[in-house]
Amino acid sequence: MVSMMKILGLIPGAVAAIGVAAQGEQTSQWPLHDNGLNKVVEWDHYSYFVNGERLFVFSGEFHYWRYPVPELWRDLLEQIKAAGFNTFSIYNHWGYHNPSEGVLDFDTGAHNFTSIMTLAKEIGLYLIIRPGPYVNAEANAGGYPLWLTTGEYGNLRTDDPKYTAAWKPYWKRVSEIVKPHLITNGGNVIMFQIENEFGGQWTNIAKRTLDTPKANYMQLLQDTSRENGIDVPLSHNSPNMFGYSWSKDFSNATGNVDVVGVDSYPSCWSCNLSECTGTNGEYVAYQVAEYYTYFTKQSPTQPNFMPEFQGGSYNPWGGPEGGCPGDIGPDFANMFYRNLIYQRVTAISLYMVFGGTNWGWLAAPVVATSYDYSSPISETRAIGNKYYETKLLTLFTRAAKDLAKTDRVGNGTGYTDNPAITTAELRNPDTNSAFYVTMHAHSPSDTLELFTLKVNTSEGPLTIPQYGSKIAINGHQSKIIVTDYKLQGNRTLLYSTAEILTHAVMDGKDVIVMWVPREETGEFTVTNTGGLAFGIGSPLETQLPPATVKRWRGVNNATVAWTPTGPGMTVAYLGDGTRFILIDRETAYRTWAPTIGNNPLAPLNETVIVQGPYLVRSAAINYENKTIMLTGDIETGGRMLVVAPKGIQSVLWNGRSATRFYSDFQIMDTFVESSAKPSEFKLPALGPWKHHDTLPEIGADYVVSNETWVSATKTTTPNRIKPAPNNPVLFVDEYAIHVGNHIFRASFPTSSTPPAGIFLDLTGGNAFGYSVWLNSKYLGSYLGLSYSGSGASTFLFPNATLHPTNSSQENVLVVVMDNSGHELREGATDPRGIYNATLLGPSGKGYRFSSWKIAGTAGSALGTRNLDPIRGPLNEGGLYAERVGMHLPGYPDDRPGWATLDSAAGSTTTKLVVSSPGIRVFRTVVPLHVPSELDVSISFRFSVDKAVSGGDQVRVLLFVNGYQYGRYNPHIGNQVTFPVPPGILNYDGENTVVVTVWNQREKEGDAVEVGVDWAVEYAHETRGSGYDVKTIGKGLRSGWTKERERFA
Repeated sequence: MVSMMKILGLIPGAVAAIGVAAQGEQTSQWPLHDNGLNKVVEWDHYSYFVNGERLFVFSGEFHYWRYPVPELWRDLLEQIKAAGFNTFSIYNHWGYHNPSEGVLDFDTGAHNFTSIMTLAKEIGLYLIIRPGPYVNAEANAGGYPLWLTTGEYGNLRTDDPKYTAAWKPYWKRVSEIVKPHLITNGGNVIMFQIENEFGGQWTNIAKRTLDTPKANYMQLLQDTSRENGIDVPLSHNSPNMFGYSWSKDFSNATGNVDVVGVDSYPSCWSCNLSECTGTNGEYVAYQVAEYYTYFTKQSPTQPNFMPEFQGGSYNPWGGPEGGCPGDIGPDFANMFYRNLIYQRVTAISLYMVFGGTNWGWLAAPVVATSYDYSSPISETRAIGNKYYETKLLTLFTRAAKDLAKTDRVGNGTGYTDNPAITTAELRNPDTNSAFYVTMHAHSPSDTLELFTLKVNTSEGPLTIPQYGSKIAINGHQSKIIVTDYKLQGNRTLLYSTAEILTHAVMDGKDVIVMWVPREETGEFTVTNTGGLAFGIGSPLETQLPPATVKRWRGVNNATVAWTPTGPGMTVAYLGDGTRFILIDRETAYRTWAPTIGNNPLAPLNETVIVQGPYLVRSAAINYENKTIMLTGDIETGGRMLVVAPKGIQSVLWNGRSATRFYSDFQIMDTFVESSAKPSEFKLPALGPWKHHDTLPEIGADYVVSNETWVSATKTTTPNRIKPAPNNPVLFVDEYAIHVGNHIFRASFPTSSTPPAGIFLDLTGGNAFGYSVWLNSKYLGSYLGLSYSGSGASTFLFPNATLHPTNSSQENVLVVVMDNSGHELREGATDPRGIYNATLLGPSGKGYRFSSWKIAGTAGSALGTRNLDPIRGPLNEGGLYAERVGMHLPGYPDDRPGWATLDSAAGSTTTKLVVSSPGIRVFRTVVPLHVPSELDVSISFRFSVDKAVSGGDQVRVLLFVNGYQYGRYNPHIGNQVTFPVPPGILNYDGENTVVVTVWNQREKEGDAVEVGVDWAVEYAHETRGSGYDVKTIGKGLRSGWTKERERFA
């Protein structure tokens, strides 16, 4: 994913020319390509082939490292499959797997992603692997290992030998792990991406002047992949449309990959629109971009491919609580994704389909804890209208096999009687099936537009609808209108002004599901009906069709016009068993088309239809027992309609019989009962709480240990950015300290003309901050800004802060810093730590520090940088509470120094109070017992009283069973809700909840008060189809060991 400084290359307003523009793209024969190693995955101008069959790729991205519970990966992939996607993609994260130089971890906890590939095969999804080495993804340093950020590894993303030696072990191992799961070896991995949004092949595009170091680097990555068994197509995603890199259609230069695509985020990649306007100009909601022309130059003999297309937007520091779904919600999904089809795109991957969480210190400084991304599947794992709206199109592209091979024979405003509407005519050259994509000619328009459409059909030119009300585009919408859509035998759907949701073939007969919004009219004509009976009915015994319906019989065809007036199904049927199921949008949202096998191509004769539940995960048929077995999720009990082959007489839902009421049109009307009563599940109160100081380092009696503190003695740095020369190098990464909170400790003597203050200039990324103490006395804090990565301040020494001149005791300065992570792209090597620390006073430059020491993550001072391999190197920082393991299950909090927190009677929210600037840790252990048949989503919620001046000047970390799952910074950010998934939470036992509260107020005695509670986001019954709450995450929640004591 490209973030803040990305150039999208939008070409606004270029949706359509006036009239009908012929495209001139037809050719007698487009070449069929393969990678020269096999023909399992092939491609041409139109689309990809897998094992000889064309595929319209509809994919969605998720990051397993942002979702570190392997048992939940099935849950997520089942939701992706249920939505109609046939593919998903993942980034591998070099830094997550390579915590320190020479150490690779693909084995412990979520580091072992092999099960994702086996699940892809089992569930029936193709997979695109995207291993970087650089991934961006708003990840800390863009996914680089943080040991790479010092500047000593040469020029990154080039053929520099130092950089090459760094990435090769990781790249080799990823390739080896993926190899058995390639589609060429019986798995489902169909593509392997080389690098990410790396558009630097040319120093001069017009002259084709090669940037040799970058081209050699791309070639080295490909060669290493091939040497280690990767024999599927190698791909790349261009960052924008201003370059033409790595395409064999554009050049035959070094570094070219097999297939290329372009990434695009036309409605801004960030909730903070100002991040986009500096690059793309004024933001205009719902303004589409023009890609068609770019593809004709960059990759004319390859499929039009969007390896990343906007699935939402990330929420930066300062962004709104809960993200920004306003302009990237269901309407966005409807219009923008259909607009890609308007431009004949046949391979789409949404970034993201599920965002997950920046737990620990995974995030780059541009984002906070949440990576919800306003995705179709939310961070809480809930699905809603955006998911359902996306499903309306993904199911269609999965069923409409002819859509994978079309020419755009024309586009413009001349197809309709309304100049406000533009149309692209896509036509399959083999079958003559056509797809007319209609939308507002000015895509930001949200008006209601009515129109008729001129189409060419096998029965000649028509203006449709022929009988019913005009087609409507109401708001930010688009419609795909089919003609000559192929049915069984020689029958076709001559046209339909309603959109097709899905298509199944049962017992050799077509079942077509079509939908329109309520109060709009859809009309369709089916051919070759002969003398067959033709009727209208309802699958419910006690209900008339929930639509007004008119029908007309021709000599050899039948036409229906229908207007849904409420929820439910209307069935139009032919005497031979062909059925047309007519529904409204809301009913379509809860209509599913699970397949009874695991073929990602979803054959029509392996598809069944289910209407009603919140989610249908899977379907299987036992013909001997005449039973269809469904799994899925429900909020409460309710009616479920099941369309299945003949002979099926009973329905099992999550292993239990569904009550059957009635059956007509081979549609079983059943009732699914909820016995678990999800709405009745309640959480216990958090507490009782204990608390302890977690900043002993400022105390006069604190003993500095070489096991905790590293001496900062370096005088030079390989980093391109140099610090002020008056101190040793104080960039933390130079000392193998990389994430979280760091503590600097410096000493200096009191001279006869003592200093009066100190100037500090630190860098830590957006939203970072720091606090300063001298000889245990608080001097003040830099609070941070959502948009600034560095902060300079002068702190004056109050009277009597310094030790006397004749004292043998040196003054001790302590600086606690909150590091927000490393920047993206070339900024990944920007240093973190202290640029400048200068004592100020009458002696001018004569003051010197005697020593500097730095404390970071436990073990860093000893070179033991992988103390917690399961959670990994990005989970915890250098606060005392973290170093000694207070955040871990099993820590002995019955020791001296711990006090019990008095909770307010009758309040569900606990108030965590820190009475003066400093840092305190709060800890509780709370039991949780979730019934095995429930899927429950739980979030923690924080609050401060912003009406109190300075009451929000606090930094809070949330740890759940040892995992840092929340960075609450109310002075800068707006996130107050922090979802924590099952597996991190123990759903059948004790949970250790730890909160560190860092008071950054102005002066001693200023208190902060932070409220904390937890809540159920949803509870669904999912018996038989989810994870096992008794065992999930059991191996992920490793506990405290006595070894931690040495890092005090």
